[in-house]
Amino acid sequence: MPAEPNTSHIRYHETIGAGLLNIVAIKRVLSDALGHFDADDGWSMASHLAISALMALFPFLIFATTLASFLGADAFAETAVHIVFDTWPKSIAEPIAKEVLNVLTVPRSDFLTVSVLAAAIFASNGIEALRTSLNRAYRVTETRSFIWRRAQSLIFVLIATVGFLAISLLLVLAPLLAEIAKKNLEWIGPYMGTITVWRYVVASGVIVLGLFAVHMWLPAGQRSLKDLLPGILFTVLAWIAGSTMFAEYLKQFSTYVSTYAGLASVMIAVIFLYIISAIFILGGELNAAIKRYREARARIAG
Repeated sequence: MPAEPNTSHIRYHETIGAGLLNIVAIKRVLSDALGHFDADDGWSMASHLAISALMALFPFLIFATTLASFLGADAFAETAVHIVFDTWPKSIAEPIAKEVLNVLTVPRSDFLTVSVLAAAIFASNGIEALRTSLNRAYRVTETRSFIWRRAQSLIFVLIATVGFLAISLLLVLAPLLAEIAKKNLEWIGPYMGTITVWRYVVASGVIVLGLFAVHMWLPAGQRSLKDLLPGILFTVLAWIAGSTMFAEYLKQFSTYVSTYAGLASVMIAVIFLYIISAIFILGGELNAAIKRYREARARIAG
């Protein structure tokens, strides 16, 4: 009688083969993403996005704070600064956040004047920079009108402002709700954490939701959540790694203070935003590369 095949041996070789196939697929996707990043002028686009983000950040905070003050949310400025800068390395964020807070806490009575409307328009320029970067990454042609795109960008600014206002209220209410919960549910005490922890959680959540929103709706064409998830996951992890390494570099080797004196914090912010922008664009390129790979595999299988 013929010997029965060794099923465990077969499964072992199938597992090895699948592993090698996955390694080959990862190499191809990464090579494709990096190649398109370079071909799409990713480094130049990262520079454009970093400067646009820096120019849009302060007008957005001024516009949002003025709107919040008009609506009676006077504590918004500090909360907004925390949401924006808590996810930056402390050595980068601290000097800038301090100055921004000083500017935002100046009393303003000029809501809906030309200057505040101009701030909203400047903030929307940052949204447009995100759109341009993602259109290149996904290799799609923009067919929507200038007016439609600019209106969408302004809506993004307003949504972000309203979102920040809601988060501001939640962070103000969080300690009160925590105290009520601890009084009525003793077992929940160790799990409540501190307001600082909640700030990090909220800021991280805002970033993830923002990434999904800009990847889904800003570029031309349509994408599913499944198409967006790999690039967004890469972006979040790479942001954490990149910001941590840059912060360590500043501690150990940086000579920015001696080179740029009072401009050091601005130069550090620009370089940090450049790194973050390059990672953001790479996230879009990775999503596009994975989609191309899947489509190629489907054609071969068909």
